[in-house]
Amino acid sequence: MAEIIQLFGILAVSGAIAGIISGLLGVGGGIILVPAFFYAFTTLGYVPDQLMQICVATSTGTIIFTSWRSVMSHHKRGAVDVDLIKSWGPIIAVGSIIGVFAATALRSQELQIIFGAIGVSLGLYMLLGKKDWRLADHLPGKILSSVYASGIGFFSALMGIGGGSFTVPLLTAYNYPPHRAVATSPGFGLAISIPGFIAFLLSGWDLEGKPPYTIGYVNIPAVILIIAMTSMTVPLGVKLAHKLSPKHLRLVFACTVLLLAGNMLRKGLF
Repeated sequence: MAEIIQLFGILAVSGAIAGIISGLLGVGGGIILVPAFFYAFTTLGYVPDQLMQICVATSTGTIIFTSWRSVMSHHKRGAVDVDLIKSWGPIIAVGSIIGVFAATALRSQELQIIFGAIGVSLGLYMLLGKKDWRLADHLPGKILSSVYASGIGFFSALMGIGGGSFTVPLLTAYNYPPHRAVATSPGFGLAISIPGFIAFLLSGWDLEGKPPYTIGYVNIPAVILIIAMTSMTVPLGVKLAHKLSPKHLRLVFACTVLLLAGNMLRKGLF
């Protein structure tokens, strides 16, 4: 019981911090939560062979709620591109399921390295990339769109993130309106998280040494706590965001991701 209370306490604090960062930076929080889960579980001595898979799967569960709340909020304002979600969504969902299978086939250390490498790349793009970079003046055709959509689903599920870090830069690179890209991205997050969450629940039942109340690869108490804490602290992050310029927000996001992903990469390599 003492270990469970300690676990709940660490996860509650992690969720509160993730909520503030999510509201501040406008991201779903997966890029923050996966390292937070990893550090929380290892601190308490839970180190099963596929600990990273548990962290990624648990993060995926929280994305369902945050993505739904976000996309409905944007939809009320008419900012969501429903047709694009209908076009890309099914392919993203298939990519997500394949990503789950790939994640469960890896060792925890290998998944750490992948998470860290992709996270560092995203951080560097946010830090050094220019908003006016363009690949074309309009969205690509069906074949290339399918390649992009499947890749978004695959890598997002592999990392336990909602896909916003991939979809927003990609869409804007094709001259897609930035505010519409941000509004539509959570819809893709649902296409990633729902099938990914189910697939993670159905996997990993024979894994030993898991934290208490972990079903498949998903730690249920962590999902519930994170949803509760982020609901309370996201508004605080939003208030802070309005006090910072977009340039400063981009810098904060890049540095946060580089710090967390870089440390994860270091642990995976050494």
